[in-house]
Amino acid sequence: MKLLIIEDSQRLLRTLGIGLRKMGYAVDLVADGADGLGYARFNEYDVIVLDLMLPTMDGLTVLQRLRALGRKTHILILSAKDQVADRIRGLQFGADDYMVKPFSFDELCARIQTLVRRRYGEKNPEVVVGAVVLNTAARTVSRAGRRVPLTAAEYSIFEHLALSRGRVFSKEQLIDAIHDGEACTGANVIEVLVCTLRKKIHAEGADSIIETRRGHGYCIA
Repeated sequence: MKLLIIEDSQRLLRTLGIGLRKMGYAVDLVADGADGLGYARFNEYDVIVLDLMLPTMDGLTVLQRLRALGRKTHILILSAKDQVADRIRGLQFGADDYMVKPFSFDELCARIQTLVRRRYGEKNPEVVVGAVVLNTAARTVSRAGRRVPLTAAEYSIFEHLALSRGRVFSKEQLIDAIHDGEACTGANVIEVLVCTLRKKIHAEGADSIIETRRGHGYCIA
């Protein structure tokens, strides 16, 4: 899943980037409101984490402009402004959630995961694909009750395909979905990741869960 963090504290920005990337998210980090608006306008994100007190353009203005443009990306406000009136205003302007600083990183992750599930219309954190179970809350994959050890990149690909069942993704779309703007990844890397993912999650002799649509890409039917 791909996230955009718009936060003017460089220390917090780095900390969030490190923590969320360790969990397997692709993360773009922006410290300026106007730049954040540009990123959000021209890239697809599953969730945007937005501070309110930003240089050049405040967070509420960023939020208003994105909603005026028709962007439906889920937005979580993360702000030191802790008054009830601030929270009501943020939600009324189109935010999907509001957290007050200081905050628990684990709670932030849980709220992000909830918004991701909402984006894909999933209430249950467990997504069942044949004998394979994806748990978006624990960020784990198991087969026949046994945990399948996946790398962060392998998990991200499987989650992306499982939450969008029936949709075909090209290699380029998968690169964009699982890597942030700082990463340089070729299509051959996606081929290798899908290959190793198949070996790990498919039972011997069973049909492949991840299908290859030649000339188009990959999907989970």
